[in-house]
This record gives sequence, C-alpha cells and structure tokens, in this order.
Amino acid sequence: MTGISPNYKFKTPIYIRFSDLDGFGHVNNAVYLTYFEIARTNYWKQIIQWDWKETNIILGKSEINYLKPLKLYDQIFCYVRTSRIGNSSFDIDYIIVKLDENGEEQICTTGQTVCIHYDYKAYKSIPIPEVETQKMMEFEGFKPRS
Repeated sequence: MTGISPNYKFKTPIYIRFSDLDGFGHVNNAVYLTYFEIARTNYWKQIIQWDWKETNIILGKSEINYLKPLKLYDQIFCYVRTSRIGNSSFDIDYIIVKLDENGEEQICTTGQTVCIHYDYKAYKSIPIPEVETQKMMEFEGFKPRS
C-alpha cells in the first residue's frame, strides 16, 4: 500500500535529467510520456513479468494532466495501476509526485494510457494473454471474470 491511495500498490522512482528541461527550467511537457513509459515498464517487469517475446503492446491513447511543474532537483516517484482490463486493451493510470521540503508527497501530474495487445504481422489488436491478465487482476485486486 502507498501513501497516495490504497488503489495504487506500485511506486517507482523517476530520475530527472538535465536534458528533460525546457528553456524555463521545468520538465518539458513531452517528457512526461517518457516518465509514464519508465514507470509502466517497471510495473510490467516487476509485477506482471511480461513475456516480451510473445506480448506486444502499443499505446492507443495517452492523457496527461499537468498540476505542478517539476524541476531538475526534484525527487519524484510515479505510482502506477491497471484500472481496466478488456479483451485486447487495458488502461494504466499514473500519479507523479514530488517530495516537498518536509518529505511529504505532492501530486504534480496524473495521467492515463490505453494499452493494446497488438499483432504486428496482422496489423490488428489481439486478446491479452491469460497469464498477463490474471497477474494484473490478482495484483490490482480485481474480481475474477465469470
């Protein structure tokens, strides 16, 4: 369980690089998708243990809500959760927080991506493998499908 919400069980650090900054010294808006990707990949590797030889994922949609700017020396973390699982797609939610001077987490960014299990040879979406579906459902506490 995490400090932000009991609905987010996975948290990973993100490291801000100098090259992430824009001319105003803030993290550039486009970099947040990279932060989401880093967090999502860590979640998949550590929790779901994707078989990348068999499971290809593409993004169908990305949404970012910028609440507070991030700067170079901010210590940040990203919370990740699977919030919906369909037949061939699923939603991943994100919360990026930074630690304030008291060590308290301040929400800076929220977002969501729609991930699609994809067959590159057939150029179409395909059902999510049952193993990965079960791991997401178990970790997130979803009720079993009937």
